[in-house]
Parts: sequence; C-alpha cells; structure tokens
Amino acid sequence: MLEKLNLAKKINKKEYKKRMPMLRKRLYRLQNATWDANIPVIILFEGWDAGGKSSTIQMMASHLDPRGFKIHPTRAPRTYENKRPWLWRFWQKIPSKERWAIFDQSWYRRVLIERVEGHVPEAEWRRAYQDVVDFERTLSDDGTLILKFFLHISKEAQADRFQKLLEDPLTAWLVQPKEWEQHKKYDEYLLAIEEMLEKTDTEWGLWHIIEATDKRYTRVRIFELLIKNIESALIARGFPLSPPVDQTSATPTSPEDDDHSEELSEKEENTLANQIVNGPMAERN
Repeated sequence: MLEKLNLAKKINKKEYKKRMPMLRKRLYRLQNATWDANIPVIILFEGWDAGGKSSTIQMMASHLDPRGFKIHPTRAPRTYENKRPWLWRFWQKIPSKERWAIFDQSWYRRVLIERVEGHVPEAEWRRAYQDVVDFERTLSDDGTLILKFFLHISKEAQADRFQKLLEDPLTAWLVQPKEWEQHKKYDEYLLAIEEMLEKTDTEWGLWHIIEATDKRYTRVRIFELLIKNIESALIARGFPLSPPVDQTSATPTSPEDDDHSEELSEKEENTLANQIVNGPMAERN
C-alpha cells in the first residue's frame, strides 16, 4: 500500500499562501459548528518520527478556538496505567459532546512501537487490532467523529530530517539514540504499519494516508480532508452549513492570520511544535 504513494507531491509557496487562509478560516467555522451541533471530534496523527505530526498540530491548533480542543501527546504508559486495561488511559481523554481531542500518536502505539520494540507479547498486540476496532466503533456509535491521519515519509527523508535537527544545538535534543534505533528498524515498522492500516481501516474509522515529504502539501491535504469529513458529518446529522469562505474573506487581515509559520526557521518551528504539544496546553499522560 505505502510503496504505491507518490512521495514527491508538493505545493509551491505561492499556491500554499493562496489556499491556506481559506482553509484555516473554514476549519475554524466548522469547529464552531460542531460545538453548536454537540458533535465530539477525535483527530489522531500517526506517522514516522520527524514526519511532521507535531508541527502540523501546532499550526492547526494556532488557528482554532483554544476553548474547544485539547491536545494529547501519547507516551509510554505509566506504572499505574499498566495495572488497568490498556485502553483505559485513552478512555480518560475522550472529548465531551461539543469538543475536539487531538492526539499526537494514540492507541495505535500498541501495534506499532510496542509491537516492534517487543514491549508487549505478540498475543497482546495481535488482540489489540480487534480492541481498537471495537473501541472506535463504540465511540462512533455514540456520535463521535473519528479522523485518522498517517504521515508517511521515506527512510531517506527521515534520516535527512534527523540530520538537520542535529545540526542545530537548540533542536538536537529532539533526536535521541532511540530515534536512530527505530530508524534502523524502518522496514520492520513499515511491515507493522501496513498491517495496522489493513486491520483497522473501517467505515467508522477510515485512515487517511498523507504523503508528507513536502510540508505545504501535507498541511493543505490534511485541512482539506478535515473540512470535507466534518462537513459531511454535519450534513448527515441535519445541521446546515455556513457558506464557504471565499478568497476575498479569506485574505489575511492581521499578522496572526498570515502564514507566519512559513517564515519561521526550522529551529523556531520545531521549538514551537514542542511547546504546544508538550507545554501547558497539552494534557499529559
């Protein structure tokens, strides 16, 4: 599946600056619409280290109403969490009826990192596929909209991004020995990812695979899919949509509306991404 993706897809800067203001404002309006419609939304991001998950979340969150969402970075379970059913810690983070929950990695850790690194027995991670499908089906039946994104880059692109982070002392700490160890196991992770996508791609929890080599393409594609799926959910539940944002109304009117992230250096962007995912706004595990 993944080998068929065209990882060379990209959008030039001019096209990106033309399209993103409209997409950002539309997503903001749809966030308010799901609040009014009492529709809980789960948006989860999986993908390779250095694939752009955290920076994409940072950019998306900076243009949403902070009162309506929480970011949940997923790390290894704590001791007390290991004493409970493995999905228990994720049940604690399910959004209320009108809010969004954004996961930087999620329950899929069990069939990816925990599987490849041998943290759990094979019987447990194999059983987890059905656990996840049932978990997401329960949430969907209760009215939750689930949007799942996998950000895919090549092994070569990952190594290149690691190296760029290491060249700057302010971002070098983001690449630890464990990142390189996982990089060496790229093919093992690729096999686990393919099986995860095959076994957990459902009508109520569809996977969206994003070609993530080009940052601008990644963001535009994710925003387009978010907008499309949220609009469909609102229409299916009988809620009228506001008119789409046109190009004129989407033109930035303040520095906050402009695509300032495009002007940031790689160092600044990685720092911002880490702050929003691991800082005070994030609900830590």
